[in-house]
Amino acid sequence: MNDRRRHLHHLAALAAGATLPAWAGDDKDSTYDEDSILKAATDFFGQTTEGLAKVIEKAFKEQGRPNAYIKGEEAGAALTVGVRYGNGDLMMKGGGSAKVYWAGPSIGFDVGANASKVFTLVYHLPKTSAIYQRFPGVDGSLYYIGGAGINYQRLNGITLAPIRLGVGLRAGASVGYIHYRREKSINPF
Repeated sequence: MNDRRRHLHHLAALAAGATLPAWAGDDKDSTYDEDSILKAATDFFGQTTEGLAKVIEKAFKEQGRPNAYIKGEEAGAALTVGVRYGNGDLMMKGGGSAKVYWAGPSIGFDVGANASKVFTLVYHLPKTSAIYQRFPGVDGSLYYIGGAGINYQRLNGITLAPIRLGVGLRAGASVGYIHYRREKSINPF
């Protein structure tokens, strides 16, 4: 009987934890607040725009407080089949940094080319080396001169939210993945 009661209490605790918002368990000492992220993004992009502030506000509402971010650059092109390449620096709250390269293919109703500065919010990253894997994602962004866009990539409890400000024209929707690596590679797979 005690095993059954203990099991029921465990299930109730799990169910209660599943209904809490994403930000509820974030430790303020190990995560970034919205003002710090907006300042870092503004410093990185060299300007502040209403669009950037709204995108960051949306990410905080939906995902909570990130514990890391990546500042980088990327370029991509697509004509139904697309490709994206980038590189940047991962910064974790409380220390830890790493150089990151990424590349990935996509397929869908997607056409155009773009070059962007990318500021990626990273959620629930346990250590810097955990970034080096393939993150699936769905992209439905419209790039235009001076435009801002965001999408989410999730894998093994880690969520990435790349915010892009760039030039070019790329419109459509596609599915694919981004492979984050320690070293630069021209192979998008």
